[in-house]
Amino acid sequence: MLSFGPIVTAMVTPFTEEKKLDNAALAKLIEHLILTGSSAIVVGGTTGESPTLTTDEKLALLETVLKLVSGRVKVIAGTGSNDTHTTLTLTKQAENLGVDGVMLVAPYYNRPSQLGLVKHFSTVVEQVSLPVMLYNVPARTGVNVTPEVMISLTNQYKHILAIKEASGDLNQIGYLAAQVGSKVAVYSGDDALTLPILALGGVGVVSVASHLAGSELKQMIDAFKSGAVEKAKDLHRSLLPLFQALCITTNPVPVKFLLSKKAIIKQDVRLPLIELEEHEKSFLDKLIAVSG
Repeated sequence: MLSFGPIVTAMVTPFTEEKKLDNAALAKLIEHLILTGSSAIVVGGTTGESPTLTTDEKLALLETVLKLVSGRVKVIAGTGSNDTHTTLTLTKQAENLGVDGVMLVAPYYNRPSQLGLVKHFSTVVEQVSLPVMLYNVPARTGVNVTPEVMISLTNQYKHILAIKEASGDLNQIGYLAAQVGSKVAVYSGDDALTLPILALGGVGVVSVASHLAGSELKQMIDAFKSGAVEKAKDLHRSLLPLFQALCITTNPVPVKFLLSKKAIIKQDVRLPLIELEEHEKSFLDKLIAVSG
């Protein structure tokens, strides 16, 4: 079973104060992520503010990341959209650039039926050969991809090799992992559920918190996999304040603010997202002070 490793960072997209792609900050961010344990990087996913990126920007971002990474970690392109034709076109373009895999989110806003989801994913997967990660995040898309659909797709297409599950439904995720976990890498899509999903048969996390605590997340996962469950539980508890802080408003606004405090990137986001309000900044500043 191919895995993208235990810590897949859903990378933010650094912007300048003029809201342009910031390649200098991108280089610094990538070095930071590799140094702190990321085994793969998702480029142009939800955390990367993909709805605000043009196709040209997405492709330019991928090209730059591939050059900067230079094979040191896996690069996964977030190529899913709410339009099947657009998803297929971008997926093929990403494949031609040489990415290590693509992540396909369920089509958002359209709220397709389960059969519609099957046809959407099948249309794309049938026309590419690189590894695919399917992404279920009902809170963002308005539709839940059921385990039955995931099982059917992974049985039919052998290059669907990973699933990012962010439904928050541990019953659903546990059932899915039990059915496909021997051949497909099931990842938590929620940092706070990483440890429970590991216990259910998951392999790791597609993470936002890894921007700030990648080493600690890796230690937690390694501890659990080595049988040091109490150590894993302690590390999980120590990370809970960070997990909660990253949810005080829409992702990736908090993580960008905290990265700016480390002088890695600027906190700038694109509309309709806005920077933190002053009381939110104060809350995170206090968190930093307490955690050191």
